[in-house]
Amino acid sequence: MRFQDREDAGRQLAAALGHLRDADCIVYGLPRGGLPVALEVARALRAPLDVILVRKLCAPFNPELALGAVVDGEKPEIVLNQDIVDRLESSAEIIEAAAARELEEIRRRHKVYLCGHHQEQATGRNVIVVDDGLATGATARAALRALRRQNPRRLILAVPVAPREVAMALRAEVDELVCLREEDDFGAVGAFYRSFPQVSDAEVVGILGQWRDELARSGAR
Repeated sequence: MRFQDREDAGRQLAAALGHLRDADCIVYGLPRGGLPVALEVARALRAPLDVILVRKLCAPFNPELALGAVVDGEKPEIVLNQDIVDRLESSAEIIEAAAARELEEIRRRHKVYLCGHHQEQATGRNVIVVDDGLATGATARAALRALRRQNPRRLILAVPVAPREVAMALRAEVDELVCLREEDDFGAVGAFYRSFPQVSDAEVVGILGQWRDELARSGAR
């Protein structure tokens, strides 16, 4: 079984998260591909939607390999894929340089995506982090650890698909994990979708603005 597209995956995730409706939730999408999925979850739960800005740290000369990930904040959070770091013998200088490059991109996205709006705060709320799927889990782990520092009531990770071992490892980071498909033979996230186009910056901005407008019209927070 494959998902038709990200919207289909989001609707299926929303059905699995129905117990959180009216539970003072905030939904964070991982840009960019996580936003169309997160929108369907936020719509079903009538919850605010925001982004958590995370970037993969690519290995030198091989952008398909992730040394880890970095998430912005008062104190940037770096999470490493230690097995890949060790295998490539990546020095601290290489990791710091990669983090500096990605933090620059995070700052750019912050300006573009938020359009002057303040980010939602996770403190005391039920926080749901949504992506379109996990590969190594490094970006999700970095996001979860950054949000955990804000002391949410509960921290939930919701994804359509992930490698079984990655899902098992991330359960230790959250109060609840909702994963519709845990796969032993994984490959790539896009293989589990019939339609899996790139999501643009403009689409992310449009999704966030659309949902803010819909919530305002309905009088919901």
